[in-house]
Amino acid sequence: MEFVPVSLDIRPTIAEPDDDPYLWLEDIEGPRALAWVEAQNERTLAAFGTAQFAADRDVLAAILDRPDKIPYIARRGPWFYNFWTDAQNPRGLWRRCTPESFRLEQPSWEVLLDIDALAAVEKEDWIWSGATTRPGSHDRAIVRLSRGGSDAVVLREFDLLSKTFVSDGYRLPEAKGEVSWLDPDTLLLTSAWGGDATTSGYARTIRLWRRGTDAAEAPVIFEVPRESVATSILVDRTEAAGAVWFYDTFGYFDARLWFARSPTGERTALDLPTNIQIDARSGWVALKRRTAWTIAGKTCPGDTLLGIRLDALLAGGRDFAVLFEPGPRRSLQDFSWIAGELVLSILDNLQPVFEVLTPSEGEWRKARLTGLPEIGVVSVSSLDVEASESNGDLLAIIQDPLTPSSLMLIAKGQGPTLLKRSPSSFSPEGLVVTRHEAISVDGERIPYVQTGPAGETGDAPVHLVGYGGFGISSLPYYNSAIGKLWLERGGTSVVANIRGGGEFGTAWHDAGRGAAKRLSHDDFAAVAADLVRRGVTRPSRIAAEGGSNGGILISNMLTRYPERFGALFCTIPLIDMRRYSKLLAGASWIAEYGDPDKPEEWAWLRTYSAYHQAVPGRPYPPILIATTRRDDRVHPGHARKMAAKLQAMGYQDVWFYEPAAGGHGYGTDNRERAAFSALGYAFLRQKIGFVS
Repeated sequence: MEFVPVSLDIRPTIAEPDDDPYLWLEDIEGPRALAWVEAQNERTLAAFGTAQFAADRDVLAAILDRPDKIPYIARRGPWFYNFWTDAQNPRGLWRRCTPESFRLEQPSWEVLLDIDALAAVEKEDWIWSGATTRPGSHDRAIVRLSRGGSDAVVLREFDLLSKTFVSDGYRLPEAKGEVSWLDPDTLLLTSAWGGDATTSGYARTIRLWRRGTDAAEAPVIFEVPRESVATSILVDRTEAAGAVWFYDTFGYFDARLWFARSPTGERTALDLPTNIQIDARSGWVALKRRTAWTIAGKTCPGDTLLGIRLDALLAGGRDFAVLFEPGPRRSLQDFSWIAGELVLSILDNLQPVFEVLTPSEGEWRKARLTGLPEIGVVSVSSLDVEASESNGDLLAIIQDPLTPSSLMLIAKGQGPTLLKRSPSSFSPEGLVVTRHEAISVDGERIPYVQTGPAGETGDAPVHLVGYGGFGISSLPYYNSAIGKLWLERGGTSVVANIRGGGEFGTAWHDAGRGAAKRLSHDDFAAVAADLVRRGVTRPSRIAAEGGSNGGILISNMLTRYPERFGALFCTIPLIDMRRYSKLLAGASWIAEYGDPDKPEEWAWLRTYSAYHQAVPGRPYPPILIATTRRDDRVHPGHARKMAAKLQAMGYQDVWFYEPAAGGHGYGTDNRERAAFSALGYAFLRQKIGFVS
């Protein structure tokens, strides 16, 4: 079909940021907007939906649907539970088996719920979003069902014995939210249903919902201001006297906490800084503040982990034990109580380290988890869903860019034993993994991991990915799509550890947050430049990808560093920084970016709002902007409007793609996810001349 631009209009601009002629594209299901989307999809698929694309999609879907992939598990009571998808069950099966059976090459699975069959019978686009089983017996569950992959879910009670939904059981219409079991006939409902929503679209109230009553009539036992991000509740069953924690998360990184012995008991406000991460179990508390904290005359740097008895904390005690001290490139990624011990996940100059601490009135005993690799990517977590039922068994997942995942069991007091190993999905022959550092605009060293053929040719087709936001670490995982559709064909892949992420702790995050967000974009551009400096490639051969917060990154590579890239793939993106806080969950991210309604903060937001920065006549590289219609986290209007504006300014090599479902992801099943990725990589390969 012949492409006709929407208009010849360059609005909105920095000078007139609110003069936006594309607001109609924010109407997600509006007829005019959907007609525009359909025309864009036809154009994109006509150009890149080739026979090679179809073959790549099918190959990748087959990898994702492999019958011998790892069935990841969690223990509830005596059973190992798993949610499984494959070609015959694209929406998936919720199932379980015994631990003994799981160790067999072909476990004997008991299917509890078939989502494909349910969707067919009910004529709904159901996607599995998890389940909360009743602690102890695990005979009932509140199942979460999403339409098309959205964050909002329908809640329904399911009987695991009869494998049927309870006809007169708990049921709640679609909303963002969840529940906790208080007892067999009482739920704690935390949901945005019925108007109990914050301005970010999340739950504002916690209700005590008794069986047989209307949720709308359930008494509210806790609520937060509408301007808060969300509320949540944690029932700690490891505490003999009872322990319930109430949270008012009033900023993405800040929360006020209350403690009570029961959900309806007297609450005690905790006299603690709001910018802390806290975990409490079995009468002990561990907490980490983002910033420095002076306690009893001693100043602890930000990210120091402290421990104390719960009763001492509630009594106002401040005699904390120092459990972890950060270093310049040593950061605490996570911590959690498991069977009375505290497990620390540490990155030491990007190498994984795990420590187990046993609490004590004196000095806590510390031991290192042994038998795990010191390179690659390793994650360790509890095997048990319910903390009060844990015996200390851990699961470890181990991988690197060339080694598929292994699932290991670490039984309490023992070393790791292999449970399952994923098959290779691409050939690693001739490929090596190396680590390098680029120098950013202010002299900061920016690490990146490179995977590809050994040696420099100066012409390598490079796939470069980054994120740089919310303190989330970007690690070099095994990636079947990149491996099969890029590396195996002679390409090189790069993962950049730019500021704004969490690789080196809060300081690294804060260095790419708010007004400093531009620095994380400078970091990514510096990695691209370093690949050229080292003789790996040239700018026209670099294809960059980023999604969600990474969408801001990629759109800024378009407007700020167009000369450093050959093609860009911008997925489920956040782009319009003037209106982001008014769209879906956007208000919850003000702590990460800033408030565009405050002139002093819009002053920096506008510098990386690519939607406003884009102007005609620049040497922008080709870009594919892709989103999904059912994304109820990052509004699809961001992607739609950016594509429309660029095309209206005369950029013909701007492409758009939006499948009807998928949520804040690439699809609702493996074939849809494969199609999304295959289309993006087909576009990137074509635009940088990567013919394989």
